[in-house]
Amino acid sequence: MTNPIAVEFKNVSRVFSVQQEKLAGAIKAVDEVSLQIRDGEFFSMLGPSGSGKTTSLRMIAGFDRPTSGEILLDGRDVSDLPPYERDVNTVFQDYALFPHMTVGENVGYGLMIKRVEKSERQKRLDEMLDLVRLPGFGGRKPVQLSSGQRQRVALARALINHPKVLLLDEPLGALDLKLRQQMQVELKAIQQRVGITFIYVTHDQEEALSMSDRIAVFNKGKVEQVGTPAEIYEQPMTPFVAGFVGVSNLVIGEVAKRITGSEASFSIRPEKIHLAPIDENVDGDMFSAQGKVRDVIYLGLYTRYLVELDRGGDLVVVEQNLKTTSMDVMKIKNQKVCLFWKKEHVRYMGGY
Repeated sequence: MTNPIAVEFKNVSRVFSVQQEKLAGAIKAVDEVSLQIRDGEFFSMLGPSGSGKTTSLRMIAGFDRPTSGEILLDGRDVSDLPPYERDVNTVFQDYALFPHMTVGENVGYGLMIKRVEKSERQKRLDEMLDLVRLPGFGGRKPVQLSSGQRQRVALARALINHPKVLLLDEPLGALDLKLRQQMQVELKAIQQRVGITFIYVTHDQEEALSMSDRIAVFNKGKVEQVGTPAEIYEQPMTPFVAGFVGVSNLVIGEVAKRITGSEASFSIRPEKIHLAPIDENVDGDMFSAQGKVRDVIYLGLYTRYLVELDRGGDLVVVEQNLKTTSMDVMKIKNQKVCLFWKKEHVRYMGGY
């Protein structure tokens, strides 16, 4: 049974007027976006800077209003409602904690504003600090915490009122790589425990792929594709999605025709391509191409090869270093090789 819709965009646009001399006119930050976000799912809005994802999040929060279209929360049009009348909370990248308050005061601030009884407030505060793995931290000040701990405090503060929807605006962007990866696991686990709809804005593809139930890929104010992480990665619907989500080879024109016999452009992921000696026999269910290894980049876990094809164009190939060392992989540079991959791994892009 499909969960009910928590948030819905119906042909939503947001236009900003620009007064600068060279840019005078209007900019469509969000352009006729329609999408549905299900109750209880971890939904990510993924895209580069200026793609419209953060503006979309701000419109859900009520910090910005759509120029046209409707935004529905739980089936109710909230397009013109102020933020405090919406059952949503937001977690920002800079945490936005009150420095003069303790952790407990920060987390319990929303309950205090709602005049929740002190004993109930303390009970819910303790539950939240346990949830974010900060029991006993209630008396500390934010300055006494690490970046990861401050992020968890901000999350607890946003969750303590049990909002219908939690909005997260690149909340892990200020953390170092190792801590960011750790927090990705924790965030997903917390979301599954509380069962609240999370809407997560990020430009980090790995972040979106690792945490999300579904992803909307934004580009130039439009949504190019919505799907599960596997659908977005394995079955990109546009050249932009293929190139932005992970790494993909986009093969067009005569090069595509020589390989597949079709004029349709296609994408193929680097890890799907096998690299073999030039005289390798290739099965009939494979596409193949020959070329010379122009560059070899050893990255520890895997090696990336750039192969210049005999009939024009380049392909990037990625292979895991299961039995090889950096010295082994470097020997293949400038060597002639055969590349082959299963036909089923090709994603055609029409007449692009």
